[in-house]
Amino acid sequence: MAVVPAVADAFAIEGARPLSGSIRVAGNKNGALPILAATLLTGEPVALTNVPRIRDVDTMIELLCDLGADAAWTGPNEVRVDTANVAKSNPDPHLCARMRASFLLAGPLLARFGRATMPPPGGDVIGRRRLDPHMHAFAELGADVDIDRQYEMRTDGLRGAHVFLDEASVMATENTVMAAVLTQGETVLGNAACEPHVQDLCRFLVSLGARIEGIESNVLRIHGVDILTGGSWAIGPDHIEVGSFIGMAAISGGDVTVEGADPKDLVSIKPAFERLGVRMEIGEDSVHVPSRQQLVIRDDLGGMIPKIEDGPWPAFPSDLTSIAITVATQAFGTVLMFEKMFENRLFFTDKLVSMGARIILCDPHRAVVTGPTPLVGQRMESPDIRAGMAMLLAALCAEGRSTIGAIHQIDKGYERIDERLRALGASIERVDA
Repeated sequence: MAVVPAVADAFAIEGARPLSGSIRVAGNKNGALPILAATLLTGEPVALTNVPRIRDVDTMIELLCDLGADAAWTGPNEVRVDTANVAKSNPDPHLCARMRASFLLAGPLLARFGRATMPPPGGDVIGRRRLDPHMHAFAELGADVDIDRQYEMRTDGLRGAHVFLDEASVMATENTVMAAVLTQGETVLGNAACEPHVQDLCRFLVSLGARIEGIESNVLRIHGVDILTGGSWAIGPDHIEVGSFIGMAAISGGDVTVEGADPKDLVSIKPAFERLGVRMEIGEDSVHVPSRQQLVIRDDLGGMIPKIEDGPWPAFPSDLTSIAITVATQAFGTVLMFEKMFENRLFFTDKLVSMGARIILCDPHRAVVTGPTPLVGQRMESPDIRAGMAMLLAALCAEGRSTIGAIHQIDKGYERIDERLRALGASIERVDA
């Protein structure tokens, strides 16, 4: 019987090594995925650059090819997509089960073909992630929605409408915008998400001929057009990756410059990390984190325990809550972390506690962190992308060896993270799980 080789699905990290040097931020995963989906809205070729080479992007490319598109990598971070021959409106269920962003195909398919049959999407298990806002928006635009074991949407013709999302959902905003750009009349989308990657999608669509007003705000006005053309677009930088590297540099004691960052994307990230005592210098397209920082949590007025809470943009991003908690374990003082958006996101803190962190998980949404505490290397398993990255940060500053399993979770969101960290002096290797 042939022996099947083990898959290298773990990181082995020797911690307590200061990082130093420069690292370039990758393209935004959450920007690349809807933009790839949006190529279905035009029958002409689209060339994309600064595309992160990660598992989720590969899955989206596979989904487009399954639908009949000609989509392929043309360079290290370049993708060319031609959807002229797409004829299907029912994406492959097995591919959809790999990631939640597969549901971003619903809006473009509905706009192009008047129908879409979407299987339940996969994705990180970080709490309830409603699809209700998507379905409500499609219905308001004139689609008939039938939900059984899958999501069936059909229409004889979408029409512009006033749509108010009952939560500022990023994906629901993106799906609604993509469905509306080829819809007759004006669509006014209220309580829209306005994260940097939502703005990037809107600007990409405008570059193809769409008419969208209110970009950067939570009210979007979409004036339907007859067709979109092809074109080219560079995916914007990943502000979540920038925040991850800021935290990593601060707790490792190194001197690190993050290149390719957009200062506008740090509007809520910078104050939150400064509250944890992190000093940084922001340039035109870079962030420098000086070495040998002593992190001291900044109390609220009157010596009150401070709070860092997430929320829809421009509030502190939920995807950086795990990173901020890890940084807080190495800072003098106490802070309350309030994760409002997902009820499972803080459960990973038991891994940090096993390493020596002082964290009280008050309930699924709140954790009290007191530091600094020396961390000791442990064997761990990554439950999702952001928790996995937080555990990687903890391992880099811990004494001894750590092993993190299920790193395919991290690979879904961070491109070649081990290679890039080794360039900064980290001791990290891929090993068999």
